[in-house]
Amino acid sequence: MGRRKHNSAEARKEANKTFYVAKLMNNPTSPRKTRLVADLIRGVDVEKALAILQYNPRESAPKMRKLLLSAIANWQAKNEGKRMEDSQLYVKTIMVDEGRTMKRMRTAPQGRGYRIRKRSNHITMVIGSRADEAAAASVKDQTQE
Repeated sequence: MGRRKHNSAEARKEANKTFYVAKLMNNPTSPRKTRLVADLIRGVDVEKALAILQYNPRESAPKMRKLLLSAIANWQAKNEGKRMEDSQLYVKTIMVDEGRTMKRMRTAPQGRGYRIRKRSNHITMVIGSRADEAAAASVKDQTQE
């Protein structure tokens, strides 16, 4: 591997240490309905997002809350000894992509059949730490001066 590729790979690894990912695949809810819940918590602090998801009546909210708790557990696994409150965790990005669609038939008048599409989605949630990003930005500013 060339030096330039190696350096960029190392920089990418360092950047990946500052955010923590959790994925939910083949969630049996339509992506459009799930995106409504995702828009509520995008960019919000983790504690506030947990409260929003706990009291939201939509079907996707409990699943997304469980996914957020998984992302927090991933953060705790990488940062033992640090407190969540000190690092100011927030939902950095959340993506709801279309998953597989199951096609079913429903009886219709005059011997016909209508197609039913049972949609699913994939949710990818990334949480970041505002404290880590502020520290990285200050280090970057010092190196440029």
